[in-house]
Amino acid sequence: MTVFLHNTLTRKKEEFKPIDPKKVRVYFCGPTVYNYAHIGNARAAVAFNLLAKVLRYAYGQKHVNYVSNLTDIDDKIITASQQTGEDISVITKKYAEIYNEDMAALGVEKPDAQPRATGYIPQMLAMIDKLVKSGHAYAAEGHVLFSVPSFPDYGCLSRRNRDDMIAGARVEVAPYKKDPADFVLWKPSTDNQPGWDSPYGRGRPGWHLECSAMNEVLNGNHFDIHAGGEDLIFPHHENEIAQSVCAHGGEAYVNYWMHNGWLMVEGQKMSKSLGNVILVHDLLERVSGEVIRFALLSTHYRQPFDWTEDLLQQSKRTLDRYYGLLRNVRDIKPVDLDAPLTVVEALEDDLNTPKAFAELAVVARMLSTAATEEEKAEAKGALLAAGKLMGFLQQDAAAWFQDGSDVMDIQSLIDARDVAKKNKDYKKADAIRADLEKNGVILEDTPQGTRWKRK
Repeated sequence: MTVFLHNTLTRKKEEFKPIDPKKVRVYFCGPTVYNYAHIGNARAAVAFNLLAKVLRYAYGQKHVNYVSNLTDIDDKIITASQQTGEDISVITKKYAEIYNEDMAALGVEKPDAQPRATGYIPQMLAMIDKLVKSGHAYAAEGHVLFSVPSFPDYGCLSRRNRDDMIAGARVEVAPYKKDPADFVLWKPSTDNQPGWDSPYGRGRPGWHLECSAMNEVLNGNHFDIHAGGEDLIFPHHENEIAQSVCAHGGEAYVNYWMHNGWLMVEGQKMSKSLGNVILVHDLLERVSGEVIRFALLSTHYRQPFDWTEDLLQQSKRTLDRYYGLLRNVRDIKPVDLDAPLTVVEALEDDLNTPKAFAELAVVARMLSTAATEEEKAEAKGALLAAGKLMGFLQQDAAAWFQDGSDVMDIQSLIDARDVAKKNKDYKKADAIRADLEKNGVILEDTPQGTRWKRK
């Protein structure tokens, strides 16, 4: 079995060669836990959860160390605390738990390690000390900054020129910086901000430093794969490389960098200003997490992704069809099989989920056309094994329809209401709304269309 991955560092698809096949080490940049996760957060979590599944399939369940952090000290968290009056620890604990619950509903298992930034402050300060002593960082007015000119390979990941890097980072113009591109490793905290004592004064770490320090402890100085959203390539991952390489005497940091593409909603950029931010927590109130996972994997992880209601409903219909096939053979014991080679090869080819979905459909057709009980048992086993590798079709088929079969009926009533409104038949539209509300379904009309949730 050979896994191929697109490496952002080289801009090429390469054969994956682990440093140690007995311990493949992976790091995925997790969320900043101050609010509910949106569908863009979920896309990255689902994509790289699939990566972990494929690597475990290739190298063995016990031979992959998958680490994903939670950022629990950040200016956004501080702002949320000031706005709500809640202690930062209360906010981060609440949203970390919600994030894990929501991701679990999408079939995303908890990582082997889920470090929180605040648990690694001593290691961050130790790394800063190394960088200062080696001349790659300097203290200035309560700050410690990384000296970008001290690292000639800066820009190797993003491949931006110096002017673009400075503009892209939206750097703070500060008199204490020796160079405009220098970035913060440590910054001072006021009395009403969280902080830790350090040789440079009471303060808190810079965001980029956190991941480097946590990886040093949990994955070592040099590890296999670092994954995250495309928006993190610069400056976050660029800065990680610089500080880690320099802190470890020039040793390489990561061999393969993987990044998922941008997400849009109904053809528009997802943003608060447009009012089209879709929260996973809200979405789960009206649709199964498995449907969301299926929709998110329908596009290749590196490609731009357009989240639409039509895609969500199509994903539900496809899963309904597959579960329907399994329900039809519920009394037949499946043959215990490995995932079909065609599905495995598609996923080992840089997580080619569109190809894997096509092969999954072939397996489903085999089940639908199977004539004998022996053929049905084999096809059922193949479908279940393929689904397990991708994170689908592991629920009881009868329970699937009992739990979610009314979703399409609800959508049909919403569609009928939309038609009535267009025809100015407001009496009928109101009657549909009232009927749905009577059955525990609340409608919300938005510029992007009608959304619904259960009471």
